[in-house]
Amino acid sequence: MQDQNMPMENEMADGADLYTLVDEDGNEKLFELIDVLEENGKVYFALIPHIEDPAALLNGEVELVVLQAVTDEDNNEILEPVESDEEYERLADLFIERLDEDADDEDEDGAAE
Repeated sequence: MQDQNMPMENEMADGADLYTLVDEDGNEKLFELIDVLEENGKVYFALIPHIEDPAALLNGEVELVVLQAVTDEDNNEILEPVESDEEYERLADLFIERLDEDADDEDEDGAAE
């Protein structure tokens, strides 16, 4: 899913940060923020499609979207696609590693930290 310079406006549902992203065909889809990473002065967002039933996440692979927060000429924060495929893959791997570490911590502790 390609984002088209989405404003950083979001909504909350059941405690989740939700963002509406627009693909290249103009279709809107609701995504949930799962992590934020700051690296080299840049801020990146990891999002997955919002699914009402969390059990549905166990039934297949989940699309991971990585976007960069930038400031436009009007000083508004917007989300833009990551510039290169290599950078996208590296960031996606970092986010997945962080999520795996969080899941391992939950398994060891028996509860979310």
